[in-house]
Amino acid sequence: MYAALDIGGTKIAGALIDDAGALLKRAELPTPARESTSRLAGTVDAVIDELATHPAWGTVRGMGIASAGPVDTATGTVSPVNIPAWRAFPLVESVRAHPMLFDGIDPVLIGDAVAVAAAEHWLGAARGAVNALCMVVSTGVGGGYVLDGRLHPGPTGNAGHIGHISVAMDGPPCACGARGCVEAYASGTAIARHAVQAGWTPPPGQEPTAAAVAEAARAGDARALAAFDRSARALAAAIAGSATLLEIEVAVIGGGVAQAGDVLFTPLRRHLRGFAVLDFTRRLTVRPAALARDAGLVGAAAAARGQVQEGAGVYASR
Repeated sequence: MYAALDIGGTKIAGALIDDAGALLKRAELPTPARESTSRLAGTVDAVIDELATHPAWGTVRGMGIASAGPVDTATGTVSPVNIPAWRAFPLVESVRAHPMLFDGIDPVLIGDAVAVAAAEHWLGAARGAVNALCMVVSTGVGGGYVLDGRLHPGPTGNAGHIGHISVAMDGPPCACGARGCVEAYASGTAIARHAVQAGWTPPPGQEPTAAAVAEAARAGDARALAAFDRSARALAAAIAGSATLLEIEVAVIGGGVAQAGDVLFTPLRRHLRGFAVLDFTRRLTVRPAALARDAGLVGAAAAARGQVQEGAGVYASR
């Protein structure tokens, strides 16, 4: 049995997950994102308290924590962009000090996008792949790698930040400070912004969101289709670059934007054929993610499971 936490700007969730990936108990509280450090830490503790009421708590062998980033797995600290009070907050130390945590359990920290990669490799669309890229395309764009059959979070846990690879040297400015990043083209926010700039307007009473643009694209709106084509081209360039560097065999795309289905995946696969032209990249396949709501929790449990099975290894939080 593994305990898992998934910490984001909207919710703090926890679960007990068994060795086959089945979720036995789930707990969730709203994230008090604008409140104090102690209030935030207390909410995490409250989620753990709820998990500890389950009879299976006594069989927990490891704990994984997936957190919005940036994270630093070397120090066990987090600085989520959308949780202002936590800057270099010692999350692993805070969780380790919880009175219900058993001696010998050392929580393992991973970034939320890396957790999605761990989940998809364990139970989802990347299962069985030796080398894979798993991406989350939503308000932002993130990702994680599986290399040689193992999760590859990197020294600080931030490997796979594919949203901040530049695909256009003179492209639009990105929130990170660089120009032409994938996120500036492919995020849900970027898709909606580009469609509006092209003259598209959402239905009366609706906000201009990527979901609304996708609906318009399905109805044949040329401006909406162009916005998704632009997004798909940026994603294809980044995915092909990863395949060229790392010989990944599969790219899994999840997140809110991926819910557009063929509106995104059809142009993405078409553009990928134009970017992945070397012999060893042509067999690369793109798949929609198989896991949705609880991918972060499943990925955190997968990291804890890997730590228990392999020792510290690449999953270590410190």
